[in-house]
Amino acid sequence: MLTLYGIPNCDTMKKARKWLDEQGLEYAFHNYRKDGLEKGWLTDRINELGWEQVVNRRGTTWRKLPEDVRNAMTAETAVNALLEQPGMIKRPLLDTGKNYLLGFSADKWAEALTQTKSDKPAVS
Repeated sequence: MLTLYGIPNCDTMKKARKWLDEQGLEYAFHNYRKDGLEKGWLTDRINELGWEQVVNRRGTTWRKLPEDVRNAMTAETAVNALLEQPGMIKRPLLDTGKNYLLGFSADKWAEALTQTKSDKPAVS
């Protein structure tokens, strides 16, 4: 099963959820703010995707950080910052069961989900 991570009121999240629904794909929704995040899980995502990709540096939360904090950001400090401010995580983040897709692109998601399905062994 797919898991979609984000916050419900984000416009991009709404587009992603609508697209998943239109494709008839079942998914669980994990609300960062309501359901929380585990440090180990977040550390793994940052190690896999890079903190520069995971942190939404276009958002107001990032821009409100002191300049010295932004300039000194590392993978380790990003984990702590995102645990404190989960709204600063770029969204959506889709767990396909095989990999993670960060940000919404209908074309990229369709391609990745088609590959995920074709990687499963055929049942005869």
